[in-house]
Amino acid sequence: MSNHFLFLLLLLSHLPLRLLSLTYPFDTAYHIDCGGSTTSTDRFNTTWLSDLFFTSGSTGLVSEPLRFTNLQEKTLRFFPVSSGKKNCYVIPGLPPGRYFIRTFTVYDNFDGKSHSPSFDLSVEGNLVFSWRSPWPEDVSRSGAYSDLIAFVSDGEADVCFYSIATDYPVIASLELIQIDPASYDSVSTGNRTILVNYGRLSCGSDQWGPGFSNDTDLFGRSWQSDSGFRSMNSVGVKAVSAVKDVVNAGQSPNYFPMKLYQTAVMATAAGTLEYELPVDAKLDYLVWFHFAEIDVSVNHAGQRVFDLVINDKNVTRVDVYKEVGGFAAYSWHYTVKNLSSTILNVKLVSVVGGPIICGLENYAIVPADLQTVHDQVVAMRALKESLRVPDRMGWNGDPCAPTTWDAWEGVTCHPLKDDSALVVSQISDLGSQGLKGFISDQIGLLSNLVSLNLSSNSLGGTLPLGLGQKSLVKLDLSNNQFSGSIPDSLTSSNLQLVLLNDNSLDGEVPEELYSIGVHGGAIDLSGNKGLCGVPSLPDCPFFWRHGGLSRGGKIAIGLACLAFICLLLLVVYICCIRRGHNDYDFGLPQELLSLAAKRNRYHRQKSLMTLEMESQHAKGFIPTLNSS
Repeated sequence: MSNHFLFLLLLLSHLPLRLLSLTYPFDTAYHIDCGGSTTSTDRFNTTWLSDLFFTSGSTGLVSEPLRFTNLQEKTLRFFPVSSGKKNCYVIPGLPPGRYFIRTFTVYDNFDGKSHSPSFDLSVEGNLVFSWRSPWPEDVSRSGAYSDLIAFVSDGEADVCFYSIATDYPVIASLELIQIDPASYDSVSTGNRTILVNYGRLSCGSDQWGPGFSNDTDLFGRSWQSDSGFRSMNSVGVKAVSAVKDVVNAGQSPNYFPMKLYQTAVMATAAGTLEYELPVDAKLDYLVWFHFAEIDVSVNHAGQRVFDLVINDKNVTRVDVYKEVGGFAAYSWHYTVKNLSSTILNVKLVSVVGGPIICGLENYAIVPADLQTVHDQVVAMRALKESLRVPDRMGWNGDPCAPTTWDAWEGVTCHPLKDDSALVVSQISDLGSQGLKGFISDQIGLLSNLVSLNLSSNSLGGTLPLGLGQKSLVKLDLSNNQFSGSIPDSLTSSNLQLVLLNDNSLDGEVPEELYSIGVHGGAIDLSGNKGLCGVPSLPDCPFFWRHGGLSRGGKIAIGLACLAFICLLLLVVYICCIRRGHNDYDFGLPQELLSLAAKRNRYHRQKSLMTLEMESQHAKGFIPTLNSS
């Protein structure tokens, strides 16, 4: 979005900002004081959190803090070049749904350089705001509020900043509030779009809303006076106020506040109401009209009828009393397609009586940009941590989105064939970056990776098994400190260039990997004293390869184990055969034991008697019997 639009947004920094604690069904809300060191509560009882959820950057203070009423407008966070080209606030733990997001941006020469910066801002990977130097003086000094409505589906909201040239982005406050997912006709606009506020006007009253007064808007919307947007062609216009409450306000899903319908502007019967709303060309716009018949003189249908004309096209005829009666809220919206100009013209043309209007909203319908496949986002964030990628490389937010920005430094992306998402195709410029970590196993999720270059760093550990995508063509991990063996998974890829030289790898080199050089590719394994098994390298020990047992060693151990088992079975078999030919050592019953004992005593006594008789015979005591 152009800064022409931004500077016409809520230039209301002289008024306090707050967001309500939500009392309706949605209760997720964050109010972050960017650059603030302490949590504080403003005079509207809104709690502002001390700065958190940012990826990097430094804190600052506006040069004229006394000009700002609220603490969250005085402090700021900025992102110098040393923090990288891309930095983000990443708000986690969000229920899936639709969110109102508002930023407050101010420069106020906080750095003493008198140069307001140029930068872009994205939400959920979609470019939404563009700031270009020089800013108008009042905006630079007083700041500007910008807001939008977006869907968050992945549990976290990414609000990212991209530096232009050497300028550094800046932000003073960030707010996020969950709103009804059906709001603003989301069925028609879809959850793949972002509604960027190009004007939210309250007719017949001064600016008001959460943080600007005590008046309630459950979505956190702030409303500004329509007077600055009325065309000079508006004549015979006067402001009116309701003498009693307007009914049917505050209804789901939009929860428009009743105060919006308590005032209005109307033209006389001969008068004209015309608005000129600044826009950017080539976008669609959702225009939301708010009406209430609060003129007591109109008490039946047909008394006030007028046409709505947008960019000279009559889009509808309105009779508020006919639609809802008196003192009742009535809203109607229209989508303007593909504007070719930078002004959206809205006219209320009298048919009967003078036209009346309570409020007007205009939102650019920004189609959602492509985002990186979720698994690949997970993989890249894991690599950021494991490789210890320095802040200066700007690895924050979505690795590939928005597509109008460069991807993470050293990373190349492309869309899938069906244009449904983005994928990482190359990590090719991370050589000689002082990386000191290791390669995460999550790298296997990068299923479209064609080229990986992490050469000449101080990376260590083993090469992960996931490093072997079929898509991988070029791999350069040379001049690092990798150890262990080369994983067999690399043989399943389509590698044509493999540079693993000057590491501490060991074990047997897979023959399929080495054959790359034979089939026209290039491979360099030099400078790894432990590698073996292919030409130009030593033969591997019979029993030890790949940092463990070789195939031959495993076979030998297997055969030895088989022989031992066979021998054991043979011994058991022989023992069983021998037992079949001998008495078994069964435990005998008590009766058999008793008989055996008696038999043994008998044999002992008989032996003693025989011995005694032989002894007496030897001494001649036994007479010789003669026959008579």
